[in-house]
Amino acid sequence: MTFSPASVDTMVMLVAVVSTLAILSVVYRENAFYRLFEHLFVGVATGFGIFVTWRDALSENFWQPLSHGSWYVIIPMLVSLLFYTVMIPKYAWMSRFLISILFGLGAGATFRGFATEVFPQVKSSFLSVVPRAATEAGAAVSTGQALNNIVFLGTLICVMVYFFFSFRHDNKIVTKTARTGRWLLMIAFGATFGSTVMARFSLLIDRIRFLLESGTAMGHWFR
Repeated sequence: MTFSPASVDTMVMLVAVVSTLAILSVVYRENAFYRLFEHLFVGVATGFGIFVTWRDALSENFWQPLSHGSWYVIIPMLVSLLFYTVMIPKYAWMSRFLISILFGLGAGATFRGFATEVFPQVKSSFLSVVPRAATEAGAAVSTGQALNNIVFLGTLICVMVYFFFSFRHDNKIVTKTARTGRWLLMIAFGATFGSTVMARFSLLIDRIRFLLESGTAMGHWFR
């Protein structure tokens, strides 16, 4: 039994429409229709993840070398099986070797990421608050940029004072500075939350537009 391309497109679009309506039905309340498609989505995503893992990692780095006679690639796989000894209490101690190695590698990668990400941020926080012309030491700083840098440095100092808990904030200057930092943080969090809400509404608008366009397209097909 064969289907025409138009029929396949219609069925795919129909499934997409039903799936979208099922997921959006949770806005009313959680129901069996939503849970069914939620489980379908998790299952499909898991299957797709396994396929991508095989295509991008295992096939190229394990199966193809092994099929061409590179038998030694099986050693890492056998060593990785030690992870499953955690399920056997008598041999659970074997899994600690791999876990400790992964923790060490993870700690090293985390420190490297911290050094390569945070240190440049600290360096870039030292901004010029005085307008200047371009020199060999740096680029030009206009009056507007200098004012913007002042606001940036003021915000940075206030927020840092708010998170400085080594002593009590009994001094009036420290207390007011920390309070200002708290308000600035609330403004930043509010702007971040607003951006998140806008992103969610963008997704909702895209789905509603898809439903309207799909309804129009399927209406033409069924005529």
